[in-house]
Amino acid sequence: MKAVVTGGAGFIGSHLCDHLIAQGHQVTVIDDLSTGSMANLAQLGEEPGFSFVQGDILDHELIDRLVSEADTVYHLAAAVGVYNIVDNPLRSLRINLHGTENIVEAAVRHRVPYMVASTSEVYGKNDADGLKEDDDRIYGSPTKSRWSYAAAKGLDELVAYVHGAESGVPCVITRFFNVVGPRQTGRYGMVVPRFVDQALAGEPITVYGTGAQRRCFGSVFDVVPAMTRLMDTPQAFNRAVNLGGREEISIKGLADRVVELIGSDSPITYTDYEQAYGTGYEDMQRRYPDTSLAGRLIGYEPTRGLDAIIGSIVDHRRTGFEVTAGPVKTTATTAPV
Repeated sequence: MKAVVTGGAGFIGSHLCDHLIAQGHQVTVIDDLSTGSMANLAQLGEEPGFSFVQGDILDHELIDRLVSEADTVYHLAAAVGVYNIVDNPLRSLRINLHGTENIVEAAVRHRVPYMVASTSEVYGKNDADGLKEDDDRIYGSPTKSRWSYAAAKGLDELVAYVHGAESGVPCVITRFFNVVGPRQTGRYGMVVPRFVDQALAGEPITVYGTGAQRRCFGSVFDVVPAMTRLMDTPQAFNRAVNLGGREEISIKGLADRVVELIGSDSPITYTDYEQAYGTGYEDMQRRYPDTSLAGRLIGYEPTRGLDAIIGSIVDHRRTGFEVTAGPVKTTATTAPV
């Protein structure tokens, strides 16, 4: 199979490329390298089935040509990260809205099955116990740039869904809940690698807000294989599917866990959202996924607990080596606020 992966030089995209190549597929990556890195693809440089195109997903002619030569498309390219969205809201909207429209229209035109990567951000402020795919979305004011990403990804899903339903071309929408692992950078606001980098450097670990916010973190090594299985599962076509972990922890608890696992002397400090992101920033207090649909469709069951996820980042930072073999589970399911 020939797969096109947009955003393939990014964190999740590069792991997806590794997985597809390991399965014997040919992979073409398109990435503008605005947030991705060629270092994430260095291990694939000599693979005969791999090629890289530096380009923009807004380039209609380029996208049309690449998609026309593919058997499947995985669309992961997007403007991502809180800092990026807040600092560049207009460009982020253009990439996330028009870029997705460009990819989806090309896939439908050439009858190529496609996956569109979405995010738990689409649920907004909904802090229900186990967010299901058809749960309500609760957004803040559209004038607050914090919600522009959530709104754009929601429209991305709608574009993907409507095109798939009307054309009959197979489509899957994946909603990622805080996917974490080696190669992820804390540069754009991702909390786990940011905490790990601060702890390894002996710097203060900076918690934004009160630290009582609760999250679940999923391993990229669990999520990526699930993506390809969903694309091979007709019952998943034209559906949105949650993917992530189920071990819930507060952000303060996460900071404590990172310090403990690394054996760091880093103190934990607090700063308010306005200082970190600017005036008017809002955050959701809880985000906990219900992944039972993925379980029913493909037998999805996260196998790596939070300690193993943190450890995979620490090992990569220290050695450059990625430990992927063997599922690892911790017994803990929650951590105190």
